[in-house]
Amino acid sequence: MNHFVKIRRDLHRIPELGFQEFKTQAYLLAYLESLPQERLSIKKWKTGLFVKVFGSNPSKTIGYRTDIDGLPIEEATGLEFVSTHQHRMHACGHDLHMSIALGVLTHFVENPINNHLLFIFQPAEEGPGGAEPMLNTDVMVEWKPDEIYALHIAPEYPVGTIAVKEGLLFANTSELFIDLKGKGGHAAYPHQTNDMIVAACTLVNQLQTVVSRNVDPLDSAVVTIGKITGGTVQNIIAETARLEGTIRTLSPDSMDKVKKRINALVSGIKAGYECEVTVDYGAMYHQVYNNEQLTREFMEYIQKETEFNLIECREAMTGEDFGYMLKEVPGFMFWLGVDSEFGLHHAKLNPNEDSIGVAIKAVTSYFTYRGN
Repeated sequence: MNHFVKIRRDLHRIPELGFQEFKTQAYLLAYLESLPQERLSIKKWKTGLFVKVFGSNPSKTIGYRTDIDGLPIEEATGLEFVSTHQHRMHACGHDLHMSIALGVLTHFVENPINNHLLFIFQPAEEGPGGAEPMLNTDVMVEWKPDEIYALHIAPEYPVGTIAVKEGLLFANTSELFIDLKGKGGHAAYPHQTNDMIVAACTLVNQLQTVVSRNVDPLDSAVVTIGKITGGTVQNIIAETARLEGTIRTLSPDSMDKVKKRINALVSGIKAGYECEVTVDYGAMYHQVYNNEQLTREFMEYIQKETEFNLIECREAMTGEDFGYMLKEVPGFMFWLGVDSEFGLHHAKLNPNEDSIGVAIKAVTSYFTYRGN
């Protein structure tokens, strides 16, 4: 078995939620400390890590970011290395992301290039967001890279495929939490209550008009309510209800318009149902916008210098807080084909582990090309 496949399987067994990645951080540190240390410098940040690999004749620093957290999902893959943490799973491929990053890092510890490399092991990508606060650390100020890169697994593409595009790759995203409070009571006396189940259902229906009637048809946006909670038993009218969802847009302006429209609809529910309503937009992620020049150079390199299949993909409504890093440092993110029947955030996601070697080879060869 490939050494970095084993690492992936080890990490797959111990998924942890954002800013709770204590076992993951310890595993990464143990591996890093097993490498020759003369060209390494390691600094902790919460449950994440900054790792600098010193170049032999540096003129710049090249950054590489990997996310390290898992998701609150009960795994259903049936794999022999299934998650040992109840209701926790690496269902977004961060276990592969980490093993690839360690493979690239190990290569450059053993095969120095001229320029410095900075590897960022970032917690809390799935929420509440680790990229933006990591950018504001003293370590990042001291070691700030001149360019930065990342990848994300893509279940829909076969192994050996790299998909990328210049400009917008991932959407602007925002969480959405709406809490409604009215007056509960006996089901036999609805006239004495303010039913928050009815209010919540009305609001859900109204939210479906935000995109269809308030966003330019030539633009794109999504408002999804993924969870509704309310009430206690069948014969009590619910005093409270809660909606949980997500907003995704292809432009910051559209995000502002969508939120303004949601606020207006909420005001109508307050008046119409004589209730209290609070809106919390939770964590918001900035769009992933790939630097045109660097992305184009990478695409040309993959086509001309490697055996891998390059696809120029379309933008996606996926959210990724790597967008905050790209806002401050030029670079790009690309999709890595992993050929899984089940998609991202699915309990049966099972990436083809041959993709780990593909990614390590692609990134190390490109960094050698850019770093010497």
